[in-house]
Amino acid sequence: MTEVSAVDTRGVAGVGLTALLVAAARAIEATRPDALARDEYAACFIRAVPACADWPLSLDEVPDGDADPLWGHLGRFFGLRTRVFDDFLLRAAGAGNRQVVLLGAGLDTRAHRLPWPDGCTVFEVDRPEVLAFKQSVLDCLVGVDGVDGLDDKPRTERVVVGSDLRDDWAAKLVAAGFDPSLPTAWIAEGLIPYLSPAAELDLVSVIHAYSRPGSVFAYEIKQGVDPSRQQDFAVYAAARERLGIDLLSLLSDEQHPDSAAALASRGWTTATGTPFDFTRRHGRGPHPTHNDALAANRWIFAALDTELPVSVLPLPALPGTEGLAAG
Repeated sequence: MTEVSAVDTRGVAGVGLTALLVAAARAIEATRPDALARDEYAACFIRAVPACADWPLSLDEVPDGDADPLWGHLGRFFGLRTRVFDDFLLRAAGAGNRQVVLLGAGLDTRAHRLPWPDGCTVFEVDRPEVLAFKQSVLDCLVGVDGVDGLDDKPRTERVVVGSDLRDDWAAKLVAAGFDPSLPTAWIAEGLIPYLSPAAELDLVSVIHAYSRPGSVFAYEIKQGVDPSRQQDFAVYAAARERLGIDLLSLLSDEQHPDSAAALASRGWTTATGTPFDFTRRHGRGPHPTHNDALAANRWIFAALDTELPVSVLPLPALPGTEGLAAG
């Protein structure tokens, strides 16, 4: 088991705490017999933080199962999102993208757990203290077989870039070895809902400026966040009352711009779906509930090259893809 004394926990605050929430959800997902994604590293991050000692790490530790709004409903959502974004990146890599950038990488372990083609480089961009905590946990996975049976070495080249995404992160990315002349697979998984409208458009503009034909981009937005009316939504109430995480206070409640349209105006092909669209596609995942916080979530997929195969976008290309809007 990971030694707590060796772990740097300075990054566990604010949005960093939400990264632990996602990690716990991924750990639970990995124990499901019908798991959408298996992140065997996720539990290590939770075990390393004493304040999370009573958090569940397996489905059998969640008394109400999927009926639990936090570890059931929201947890399954995080499992589904992980799977969808995993598929997006692997398809992009399979199409020739060997440069991957994870914006707001948090406790993501894709460099360690996904079967990357030869020659891929995964850049992880996040605040230095979050990356320091993450690395200190990974550094504990040493030995012949690794602590918890895991390997501390990534399966492809991994480069960490410590930067707040409100700063000049692109310059730091280039300084770390990013090559703007190459097509890139970008993701911003669970990041943009925390940004202001201006910061969202700035992020899209920077990604476009550093992308070449063949680049792809997947990200998540939330529409219609209203703290004055949504405090009692089951997901938000459970996170606040049971974990002390006020998700609504972290999310931007300003009217967000149509960033997909901004990308389209720059020549990107875009497609938008809801989590529930992908629940139907995979035959499992979260289903809509009353006053569902997840109803506001949208996943947007974009490609800069119009000749890029549709298979790069993780959306069904056959009839029966209700709920998806392509642009």
